[in-house]
Amino acid sequence: MKPITSSVTEAFQPGSQVATCDNSGAKIVEIISVLNKKTSKGRRSGAGVGDMCIVTVKKGRPDVRKQVMHAVIVRQKKEFRRVDGVHVKFEDNAVVVCKDAKGNPKGTIFKGPIAKEAADRWPGVANVASIIV
Repeated sequence: MKPITSSVTEAFQPGSQVATCDNSGAKIVEIISVLNKKTSKGRRSGAGVGDMCIVTVKKGRPDVRKQVMHAVIVRQKKEFRRVDGVHVKFEDNAVVVCKDAKGNPKGTIFKGPIAKEAADRWPGVANVASIIV
């Protein structure tokens, strides 16, 4: 996992329900917590593009539902700023479900573009992605 260079706005809180963009069998997941984020005492950390989260599957195939797994956020509607001054926002929110905490994706096909911040930080996601914006 590499550090992220742009200042990504945290658009998701624990409890947010997000659609997946892969063929892992999960359709909608709920964010339980965000990994590797530090906040003040009593505050739950938010998540943005490129962050690893622990999620539970709310809608999807019966063998995947109600399971807790890892996911990487690859798109968000809330705009964020890159180092070169460009403001980026996507049409929808999306996550990629992972097999483990190292960022290896469970699915083999991603629908839609993947943010460059997520692809740079997680090489496993970048290998499967067809469009990186």
